Amino acid sequence: MSRAGSRSARRRAHRRFALLLTPAMIGANLVGAVAAYAFLSFLGPNRPEPGDPTGTLVNTIVFLGYSGLAVVLGTIGSVAVTAPTRRWARRPEPADPATRLIVLRTPARLVRVYGGLWGLGAVVFGALNLNDSFGDALTIGVTVAEAGLTTCALSYLLAERLVRPVVIEAMRGADEPPPVVLGVRRRVLLAWALGTGAPVGGILLGVLDLDGGGGLGRGGVLFLSVVALVVGLLAMLFTARSISDPVESVSNALRQVAAGDYEVQVPVYDGSQIGQLQSGVNVMVAGLQERERLRDLYGRQVGPDVARLALQDGVRLGGERREVAVLFVDVIGSTRLAVTHEPEEVVRQLNAFFSVVVEAVAGHGGWVNKFEGDAALCVFGAPVALQSAGASALAAARDVAAGLAPLLLDAAVGIGAGPVVAGHVGAERRFEYTVIGDPVNVAARLSELARDSPGRVLADGSVVDASGPEAECWESAGDPVVLRGRAVPTALRRPRAAERT
Repeated sequence: MSRAGSRSARRRAHRRFALLLTPAMIGANLVGAVAAYAFLSFLGPNRPEPGDPTGTLVNTIVFLGYSGLAVVLGTIGSVAVTAPTRRWARRPEPADPATRLIVLRTPARLVRVYGGLWGLGAVVFGALNLNDSFGDALTIGVTVAEAGLTTCALSYLLAERLVRPVVIEAMRGADEPPPVVLGVRRRVLLAWALGTGAPVGGILLGVLDLDGGGGLGRGGVLFLSVVALVVGLLAMLFTARSISDPVESVSNALRQVAAGDYEVQVPVYDGSQIGQLQSGVNVMVAGLQERERLRDLYGRQVGPDVARLALQDGVRLGGERREVAVLFVDVIGSTRLAVTHEPEEVVRQLNAFFSVVVEAVAGHGGWVNKFEGDAALCVFGAPVALQSAGASALAAARDVAAGLAPLLLDAAVGIGAGPVVAGHVGAERRFEYTVIGDPVNVAARLSELARDSPGRVLADGSVVDASGPEAECWESAGDPVVLRGRAVPTALRRPRAAERT
């Protein structure tokens, strides 16, 4: 993604986050505050007497006033907490490690803001009821604090979900995994303790009636039980989603990688060990991409079969005896071509020439062992054994001749077959896979003779005679000749006239 596109994406993500965050945080905390107020006023162990509404009226007035103040302070706090992220979203450069940490810690910083408001509320309402008794004030303060802890836990999980798109943009292009802000174990324990443990603890304290205020009534127990069930369920649902969503993204990515897709990228947005797992998968995929590119380049250099066997079995110097067929093709007039044409044009024509050779040879099960300037050595039967290697080489030679006809270049082709040593030749620091033996020399010598032969293609007669039905496409090319470096005459064959037209 371009820098402009990345900047636009992060601004959209932050805009959506900013629009949803403050209403979500204030709404969640107001619901918790109303629930705590209703419990203390009507169901708690220190609720005012039915005939004395003064306490309820005072608490209601203070609750409404403080709630309004808390909304204002919470909004200001949310804006202040998200200000660094907003400034980063407007800048063109990607996030640095410090900015990523700020974005990841946004939910925790928001909880500090609203947790501070809850703590202040606990002190205010506790002090407001000191006239009744210290025990009542303490109970009210603890109840408000417990409600605040539970609400803040849910607010954290909600904010963490809302901030994900911003975290994804902040982590884009990061080389390091995200820091662990809240680990998986602590996240699960926190969800249980504040979503279930706190309400159930309130039930136990109310039933035990430690302050002698009469304890919880049936309605209070029922209310806190419902809170424990509902809030506990919500807390566990949020926690489960906060774990399952990133795990599912990793699982989906691994399935795509197993199917051969090495372009997949897992969005990194989790501030726990799972976020590090997301980042680790991306690092793994990047390594696989690089390995696949190297494998592809290596395969293009030496042939896919040689590359596959080298990666599978390793490489060692030396070779093994194999029966192969060899096709040697050489450009005619390459020196004149280099003198009369620009180098770029020479390269263009040679690439067109080699494209024809590669396609024809690969189409018959062979591979180009090496390019030698303006010539190519092609092998059939190594490193992978090939039935009727000679027939395949002969058919490929006819296809090469036909494919080169429309080109400006002219080439001579020779075909030989027999035993060779196929393997890695060279030194430990530099080697190549090739074939060495008489068929290579025969193919090269025949390509020299083919320059003056009609059709420019000559094959060893013994190869043609052993090629089965393919032999019908070939005819004698004159008397046998003694090739340079050999003592025994070699019969010559060329494609029939109908095959050359």
